[in-house]
Amino acid sequence: MVVKKKVILDCDPGHDDALAIVLACAAEELDLLGITTVAGNQTVDKTTRNALRVLALIGEEVPVACGAERPLICELVTAPEVHGETGLDGAELPEPAFGPREKHAVEFLICTIRSSPEPVTLIPTGPLTNVALALRLAPDIAERIERIVLMGGAAREANATPAAEFNIYVDPEAARIVFTSGIPITMVGLDVTNRALLTPEEIEGLARGGPVRRTFARLLRFYATANERLLGIGGAPLHDPLAVAAVIDPAVLVTEPLYVEVELCGEHTRGATVVDLYRVSGRSPNVDVALDLDLRRFKELVFWALERVDRRG
Repeated sequence: MVVKKKVILDCDPGHDDALAIVLACAAEELDLLGITTVAGNQTVDKTTRNALRVLALIGEEVPVACGAERPLICELVTAPEVHGETGLDGAELPEPAFGPREKHAVEFLICTIRSSPEPVTLIPTGPLTNVALALRLAPDIAERIERIVLMGGAAREANATPAAEFNIYVDPEAARIVFTSGIPITMVGLDVTNRALLTPEEIEGLARGGPVRRTFARLLRFYATANERLLGIGGAPLHDPLAVAAVIDPAVLVTEPLYVEVELCGEHTRGATVVDLYRVSGRSPNVDVALDLDLRRFKELVFWALERVDRRG
């Protein structure tokens, strides 16, 4: 009998977040307690609607709670140039089959973690605003969180500025709160997610599958085109699904315990995750940093999940 790991997915859908939702729903190893949404790739009203539309596409009913509409301190930055005006441009998705919970995402996180009979793993794949607020409002939940496996940051790469990855850049104060919380953290950053690519040929292969795969082929074509135009990346980097995959099967990643600091004040480096790769700071490691991945193993999980939700339909 499979012992399911209790998880909450905190996200800002987003093309790659949409596929992360599919993977979290399909995985037999996970008990998805809920999805919380945050402003990031688009405004929170759009990211919440997108989460609900993805669930309608795959026929799943998972609690969804709408969260923070802006970062803790700074003004919101979104990414319509990558994800479009809806946050999920490229394909028509069904209307939501149900609405979000009345509880704010932060309240949902606190109540769900406190009431869970087992520790909960958080999988944040957007800015860390909701998680930071929950930890500030209810510090006791930290001991009920088994691990935070987040998509964000990087040891060597960047995409929002020359120094910073988007999720951390959007709300670096929230990231600082999370990274200094003492909770075990795995950072699934651009060093590995930029290599978690679906090629144009693999995307076209999805177009020959069932209705869910055909929809994702259209979404990922749009996403791949944006990544090629803006970043010179040839394919669709599946940043967020890799974080979910790492919870399902930790062997998809190679990690190293390292000290990581979130830069808040640098004129050119705000939002950077400063990773002590060479252990020169003398500080104890606080994060398991992903530095390599098993690409074949990861892709097998993604294709399996898409095929599984297609079979359900």
